[in-house]
Amino acid sequence: MEKPQTILVVDPDTDFLDWIHRQLATATTRVITATTADDGFKLWSREEPDVVISETHLSPFSGTELLVKMRQRNSSAIVVLISQFGTTQSVIESMKLGAFDFIRKEALPFNLKGVVDAALKAQAEMKAATEMKATLTVEEHEDSIVGKSPAMQQVFKMVGRVSHSDAPVMITGESGTGKELVARAIHHYSPRNTKTFVAINCAAIPEQLLESELFGHEKGSFTGAATQRIGRFEQCHGGTLFLDEIGDMPLQLQSKILRVLQGGDFSRVGGNDALKSDVRIIAATNRNLEQEVAEKRFREDLFYRLNVVRIHLPPLRQRVEDIQPLAEYFLQRVAVQKRLPRLRLSEEAVRVLEAYAWPGNVRELENTIQSAVVLAGSDLLLPKDVPLGAPITEPGAAGVEVAAAVTTEKAIEVLLAAAQSDPNVQLLPWLEREFTLHAMKVTRGNQVRAAKLLGMTRATLRKRLERFNIIKELTIS
Repeated sequence: MEKPQTILVVDPDTDFLDWIHRQLATATTRVITATTADDGFKLWSREEPDVVISETHLSPFSGTELLVKMRQRNSSAIVVLISQFGTTQSVIESMKLGAFDFIRKEALPFNLKGVVDAALKAQAEMKAATEMKATLTVEEHEDSIVGKSPAMQQVFKMVGRVSHSDAPVMITGESGTGKELVARAIHHYSPRNTKTFVAINCAAIPEQLLESELFGHEKGSFTGAATQRIGRFEQCHGGTLFLDEIGDMPLQLQSKILRVLQGGDFSRVGGNDALKSDVRIIAATNRNLEQEVAEKRFREDLFYRLNVVRIHLPPLRQRVEDIQPLAEYFLQRVAVQKRLPRLRLSEEAVRVLEAYAWPGNVRELENTIQSAVVLAGSDLLLPKDVPLGAPITEPGAAGVEVAAAVTTEKAIEVLLAAAQSDPNVQLLPWLEREFTLHAMKVTRGNQVRAAKLLGMTRATLRKRLERFNIIKELTIS
C-alpha cells in the first residue's frame, strides 16, 4: 500500500486546527498538528511531512522564523504561510524567504484545496527527481504598495520570487496602476538594494536627448554638449534601472539597449571607448508590446530579452476591494505630511469611491484624496468632499449613453454593438480612434487633460493624434 502524504499544520487556534483537519484529511492524506512554533519544528523534524501549513503569528517565534529554520535544515521544504493580517511586506518577505505560497485566512475556504494540491504535487515531483538523480549517480521606500485583492496578492508573491534574481522584469498595466512602485519594491528586496535605483520615463524625454540620458555623452559630441556627461547606466552600476514607458522608445535606441542586455557594454554618445555596466533592467509599459512587435514598432529580440518575467498590474476598477484600503492609506499619509488630525472616510464616501470607474487608476485616487482633504469641513470625509471626475456620458453609434461607472461587461457590449453597426469597421483600431477623438472633444482639445483621461502619456497621445489625423478633423469640425 502506498504511503500516505503528510501535512503538518501549525496554528495556536485549536478550533482552526479542527476545521483544517476536516478539510484536508483523507484516506491518502494524513494531517498532524501543533500549536506552537517549537512543537511544530520538533514534529516536522521527526515526521518529515510533505507540506507544512503555518500561521505567521506563533510563539515563541514567528511562522516566518519557522520557515527559515525548516529551509535551513532542508532547502526543499514546502511551507505555506497563512495569516489573518497579511501585509504587503509580509507577503513579499515570505516569498523571498522561500515560502511556497502565502494565503490570507479569509481566503482559505476558496484557495486552500488548490494550493495544497499544488504543494503536494510539487513535493512528489521533487521526490521523483531526487530518486532519478540517485539512479544516475534556493530601507523600504516611503511609498507602499497597498492591496488585499487576490490579484494584488499575486503581484506581491511575484515580487518576492523575482527579487533575489537578476532576471529582467516586464511590468505591464494601465497608466497610474503603480508600476514604478512595483519596480522599486523588486529593487528594495533584492541583493542590489544598497546600490542606486534610477527611473527613466522613455516617453517624457525627447528622442534626441534620451540616448544621452541613458548612455551619457562626450564633450562636444553635439551642439550644447559643453562638458562630458555620465549616463544613467554608469550612474547605477550594480543597481537597478527602471525604463518606464519602454514602448515609446525609438527603434534606433532599442538596438543599443539590446546590446547592453546581451553583453553589458555600451559607448557614450560621441565616444569610442567601450564601457561596461552591471545593471538590472526592469521595464514597464501600458502598451500591448506583442502588437507593437507585430506592427514593427518594437524590436522582437528586445521584447524577448525584457519579457523574461512579466508582472501585470490590473486596473483599479477590476479590484474594487482595494479602493478603501488605498484611500485610507493616502488619507493618513496626507494627514501626516500636512500635520492634520486623523481623518476618516464615511461609509457613504467609501461607497461613492467604490462606484467610480477610476480611469486614472491609483494615481487618480491619490489625487482625489488629496483634494478631498483640502475640501473637507471636518475630520470625517463625506461624499460632498470627494471631487470625482464627472461621469463621461457620450452617445455611441448605437444611440446608447455610456457612463464611466458602468460595469466592464456592459461597456464592452455597448462598444461591440456600436462597432457592428458598420460592417467595414476594424474593431480595435476603431475603438482606439474613437476614444482618442472623444477624449479630445470632451477636454476641448486640451492634450494634457485628454492624455490623463485616456490613461496615457502626452507623448503617446501626440503619436496617436498624428496616426489618426485627429487634429485636422477637430480643426475642420
